[in-house]
Amino acid sequence: MNKIEKETMLLDEKGNLLEPGWATSMLYKYDRNKIKANGLRIKEWDYYLIYNSHYAVALTIADNSYMGLISASVIDFDKRQETTTSPMTFLPLGKTNFPSTSKTGDTKFKNKRVNFEFNNHDGVRKLYAEMKNFENGKDLIAQFELLDEPSESMVIATPFDKPKHFYLNQKIVGFRAKGFVQVGEDNINFDTKDTFAILDWGRGVWTYKNTWYWSSAVGEISGNIVGFNLGYGFGNTEKATENMLFFNGKAHKIDDIKFIIPSKDNKLDFMGEWKFVSSNNRFGATFTPLLDRHSNSSALIISSNQHQVFGKFNGYMILDDGTKIEFTDLLGFAEKVDNKW
Repeated sequence: MNKIEKETMLLDEKGNLLEPGWATSMLYKYDRNKIKANGLRIKEWDYYLIYNSHYAVALTIADNSYMGLISASVIDFDKRQETTTSPMTFLPLGKTNFPSTSKTGDTKFKNKRVNFEFNNHDGVRKLYAEMKNFENGKDLIAQFELLDEPSESMVIATPFDKPKHFYLNQKIVGFRAKGFVQVGEDNINFDTKDTFAILDWGRGVWTYKNTWYWSSAVGEISGNIVGFNLGYGFGNTEKATENMLFFNGKAHKIDDIKFIIPSKDNKLDFMGEWKFVSSNNRFGATFTPLLDRHSNSSALIISSNQHQVFGKFNGYMILDDGTKIEFTDLLGFAEKVDNKW
């Protein structure tokens, strides 16, 4: 494993990763103009999940070069229902103008149907989303402020076993958040006392066919903010994995993790009880699903089969100093995504 502890350029002159590894802050300097791969392979996105024990909202702006995606989800954990609407755009080719760093800057997209803005300045992130005809003719409006950004996060630079292909990713787990989402006449308010947020910030050049597993959760336990980020399934992870525990904003690195998804009738049973096992026994949990936000789309040679399952984790984590933290009914998600893109 290779921990990055000082700022470094992400790519060399040939467009390959200079130094694969992991960090607890954004030390990699990303420049889209340094990419040497086919421009249609570049993928950039910002994904925010804001949630409390009753509701969640997910907002995404993505520029995958040959197609763009502007997505909103509203999830009701009590009713175990969700609505996701994801208008697509054709050949954005980087014109979305994503910031080259996660530290500051604005991500925006607007057309006749949607108006999304993710603004990040002076330590506060402000999210705004409008979408016409989000659900059964009802429009969506959402507005959030993300505060108290954790001092440390998960940053990983992963090469693929193909020249000029890489993925730079930051997961920030444990913002406090406040705001609202309105669908038609229905309004849901979120308060900082019980609402948290997670950011998935991604920039890279992906191979055509891949699978990823990702899980994250955060909550308050005995006055402490406890969370984790777990994942694997793509790229060459010899130098780093994205598995990390968080305790009051500080990161604690762990090694490999395994998602054990149950089977039923020779198929994966995403609504069954999952298990999570780490190679060094610093994390272990069972996961009881509440709902599966499933989508399966296909167009010509492009396809995506996604199962983002929300539910409750019961288990333990062990911090770097050996402290054992037990958690009960910690709300979060786990997902398996198969892409040909």
